[in-house]
Amino acid sequence: MNPLGLFALAGSMSMDAFAASIGKGASLHRPRFGEALRIGAIFGIVAALAPLIGWAAGLAASDVLADIDHWIAFALLALIGSKMCLEGLRRETETPRPQRHSFSVLVATAIATNLDAAAVGVTLAFMEADIRLASIAIGLFTFAMATIGALAGRVLGPLLGRSAEAAGGLGLIAIGSGILYQHLAVL
Repeated sequence: MNPLGLFALAGSMSMDAFAASIGKGASLHRPRFGEALRIGAIFGIVAALAPLIGWAAGLAASDVLADIDHWIAFALLALIGSKMCLEGLRRETETPRPQRHSFSVLVATAIATNLDAAAVGVTLAFMEADIRLASIAIGLFTFAMATIGALAGRVLGPLLGRSAEAAGGLGLIAIGSGILYQHLAVL
């Protein structure tokens, strides 16, 4: 995977976490930098681990699925991207504001926003990409975006939260389409 593709992948993978951290920041009264770093670290660590888990699962099945791996990658990324776009276009509902974010709530949110990163890990195994580099890039990008989102949440939450998620979904669909195009263009 070239550096531009890796940057696009890491950016797309961080959009769910960015949108979620905006919501987390918006629900706190004046989130402090330390709390934003805590949110970013939890999201970043989960984001770095998720593609590794998916990659291991995908690697185990790569010999069996080598002839259709590009279709699997496209389908997974298109489905995940479409889901993100639909969620990004939905109207937000009112939810009660928590008094404090517990560790378990942040971990659960991070896992939920990074399930797509595990699916991307499966596709990275089919592409024989450097999973260590991709995992580190996704984790660091997610750390940065979640930290920024938490800090900016109370201002940006009502304006951009769902739009950021939709943009991430479009990015995933574009990556999946690129994988499919590259494979079919060779045939």
